[in-house]
Amino acid sequence: MRLPSDTHAYPAHWEADVVLRDGGTARIRPITADDAGRLVSFYERVSDESKYYRFFAPYPRLSDRDVHRFTHHDYVDRVGLAATIGDEFIATVRYDRIDGGGLPATGPADEAEVAFLVQDAHQGRGVASALLEHIAAVARERGIRRFAAEVLPANTKMIKVFTDAGYTQKRSFEDGVVRLEFDLEPTDRSLAVMRAREQRAEARSVHRLLAPGSVAVIGTGRAPGGVGRAVLRNLLDDGFTGPLYAVNRAFPQGQERLDPEGVPAHRSIREIDGPVDLAVVAVPADQVPSVVADCGEHGVQGLVVVSAGYAESGPEGRDRQRELVRQARTHGMRIIGPNAFGIINTADGVRLNASLSPRLPAPGRLGLFTQSGAIGIALLSGLDRRGAGIAGVSTFISAGNRADLSGNDLLQYWYDDPRTDVALMYLESIGNPRKFTRLAKRTAQVKPVVVVKGARHSGSAPTGHAVPTTGIPDATVSALLRQAGVIRVGTITELVDVGLLLSSQPLPEGPRVAILGNSDSLGLLTYDACLTDGLRPLPPRDLTTAATPDDFRHALAQVLTDDACDAVVVTAIPWVGDAAAAELAGAVRGAAAEAAARGAAKPVVVVHLEIPGLAEALAAPDPAAPAASAVTDPGPADPAAGGADAGDGDDTPFPAPRIPAYPAAERAVRALAEAVGYARWRRQAEEPGRVPEYEDIDEAGAAADIDVLLAPAEEPSELPPELPSDVPPAPHPVTLSAPDAQRLLARYGVSVLPALPAPDPDAAVRAATRLGFPVALKTTAPHLRHRADLGGVRLDLGGEAELRRAYAELTGYLGAPEELRLVVQRMAPRGVDTVVRAAIDPAAGAVLSFGLAGAPSELLGDTAHRLVPATDRDAAELVRSIRTAPLLFGWRGARPVDTAALEELLLRVSRMVDDHPEVVAVDLEPVVVAPRGLSVLGAAVRLAPPPPRTDLGPRHLPSY
Repeated sequence: MRLPSDTHAYPAHWEADVVLRDGGTARIRPITADDAGRLVSFYERVSDESKYYRFFAPYPRLSDRDVHRFTHHDYVDRVGLAATIGDEFIATVRYDRIDGGGLPATGPADEAEVAFLVQDAHQGRGVASALLEHIAAVARERGIRRFAAEVLPANTKMIKVFTDAGYTQKRSFEDGVVRLEFDLEPTDRSLAVMRAREQRAEARSVHRLLAPGSVAVIGTGRAPGGVGRAVLRNLLDDGFTGPLYAVNRAFPQGQERLDPEGVPAHRSIREIDGPVDLAVVAVPADQVPSVVADCGEHGVQGLVVVSAGYAESGPEGRDRQRELVRQARTHGMRIIGPNAFGIINTADGVRLNASLSPRLPAPGRLGLFTQSGAIGIALLSGLDRRGAGIAGVSTFISAGNRADLSGNDLLQYWYDDPRTDVALMYLESIGNPRKFTRLAKRTAQVKPVVVVKGARHSGSAPTGHAVPTTGIPDATVSALLRQAGVIRVGTITELVDVGLLLSSQPLPEGPRVAILGNSDSLGLLTYDACLTDGLRPLPPRDLTTAATPDDFRHALAQVLTDDACDAVVVTAIPWVGDAAAAELAGAVRGAAAEAAARGAAKPVVVVHLEIPGLAEALAAPDPAAPAASAVTDPGPADPAAGGADAGDGDDTPFPAPRIPAYPAAERAVRALAEAVGYARWRRQAEEPGRVPEYEDIDEAGAAADIDVLLAPAEEPSELPPELPSDVPPAPHPVTLSAPDAQRLLARYGVSVLPALPAPDPDAAVRAATRLGFPVALKTTAPHLRHRADLGGVRLDLGGEAELRRAYAELTGYLGAPEELRLVVQRMAPRGVDTVVRAAIDPAAGAVLSFGLAGAPSELLGDTAHRLVPATDRDAAELVRSIRTAPLLFGWRGARPVDTAALEELLLRVSRMVDDHPEVVAVDLEPVVVAPRGLSVLGAAVRLAPPPPRTDLGPRHLPSY
């Protein structure tokens, strides 16, 4: 029997912060009885027209009965949610469960009527769309599968909210009212709509921070020096285009300007007459709460908190950091930091240097994100030193503890930012790996994403990062990033190397590399480096040490028109003679420009040893190009660009491209290899693989089996107070017995070779007789399982005598039968032993893994990984991407094995884990792959309540 409605505890897990369409934030939470005053105040601010649309009649005020009804809910059959900013409601939504006749009902009725009311001042901000996502998720949790809504035809905004949501719906018109009914089960379209809205909102929230109309620096020192004064000085010196304000509560009464900067000075941000879009906070941590409150009251849109003393300082600081985020979001503001280095935007109309960098970097096409101020400094310095003229910066954010805004937000912004062609990121932690890989994959389809991951081997995030930990090994993380198209490099130097190439050169069409230069030895080093990094170098062309710049130009022009090469490495050493570095640079750039003008553009990199001025000359603006080219050139590094049709019908000389130079062959080739791999991934992404359908899969039968296997053994006498009485107790994780695991796998067409227990020699003989000789006798004891090197298995036992002798040997050598847990199994065809696994990480999601059984995977870590659901292409790449893959394809004259059957097995396991999130681990070992078919000899399956899928639920910001 259902408990009285008022006994249901407040569902705190429904609370969420969301980013709205304009980039501001709001909090969504359940409405409680304590909200009566807030509801009345909210309703008074709603226009008469909006009230009419909500109640279909003039309704100037709420009665006491209305207020009680709209604030008292059982959180099961009647639920109300409010969107709030500060302590005020800006919108509400509620549902009431109804039966087939439209009357109030309880479960198992699975339909509810839903209604919204949005304050007029906040209409058009996407509040109703966000509330619909959250109320739909709540309804699904409470067993409601369908919403109904009645809307007046003139209320076109609300009709659009429902029709644009992407759910399967039915629409009718009766008695002057539009009736909408829609299923709440997420569809591909509803997920696409939700993610598109998420991208636009989060990108807009970043844009508000990077392109403010005005900036206040709070904590500007009264005397020169100090962090706040330094940020103010940088903003001024680099030409920020909007109003600037210096704020310090210690300024003397009556002081109006801060000299020598000449900036208006105020004791509080509340004293500033005009709007302030961005506040840089540089005050001690204990003063930050009052500053944030003032900013919220003044309508500031975002904060850059450079103050330290937060989560990086210990538990007390971590609590302070949570409160900072909570307070800022209460006022609709987003935060960069705390402990941040700052932000930079080089756009001509902004010129924002709200950071501790002493000068604005050259404008260009690189977007930079770091979680470390020190790395941010190194990255900016490295690009300035090596990339001046080649790779300028579009935007830069060093987020410090990244308590709020993170790399995910920057990926949302860079995705369609026309000023950013390449994204470079230094990450020490990934708070939401599932979302990061999704966003990175989408971004990588239009522009390269290059990542350095710090803290790879420490097993924990830096102290300032309040993120969930993941048990996924670093090698697995790397594989998943590459599956998403992310270029992962190991060092900041490599990050700069790859960024320089990608921002200045077209993507290569293949791995074939031509090598030419005036040093045979340097050419050979380059050739070896190409082979090491998986490229296909052509024989080096030695121009001899007597080569002139014209010789370089003619040779380069020749290979650029050669269809047998996809990229060129030019090597150069100092020569004897009067030729200057500028002449060589002009020759190389001239040849590249001529090739681009003919539509034959290919990536060109230069490796030089001790030629002063060459790198600078290769990166210098083209004197013949328009003046703006120093900023806008090079354009996007698009594989489809390649200079095709460039200059057709135009006598204007093609601008000489800027070419990256490297001091070592290995660095140039590694950067080129990353570009080749990314270009290949991008071509494949244009024709993605598919998830096959198998007619023999029994998804419903598997679901029924899982429900039974996860059912609690005993019903507890009492329920937790937050659950209604008809909600069953939560199931516990369980490792399936061999028969149960085999039965569940069989539902997905995965057959496991039967193994019968052999507690004594006679039982072993009976089992062998039943299965048919020849058989294998093996131990299943945990300490001996899959350890053939310890002698725990005997194969090809052809008769009773051999079996009894083997039984005696094993028990005599390894221990008693009850310790060994011996089983008898029919012999499988000979083949290659492999292992197939799937496991769910709460943060990253389901991961499918493959390798060869034994030492290759366990000792050498030779295992490949892909995210679930795996496509047919993913399965093929899994099989071929391990280092020991040649053993599957006829190594040293052996017969190739049936990789098609192996790929099908991988896809079936992937499908089972994807269909049933309760399947948290599958381990098939060994899987013997023969020339025809395969045999699964061992299987282990673990079930557990499914972890929450934050990527499928309503959009929300990370909790604090």
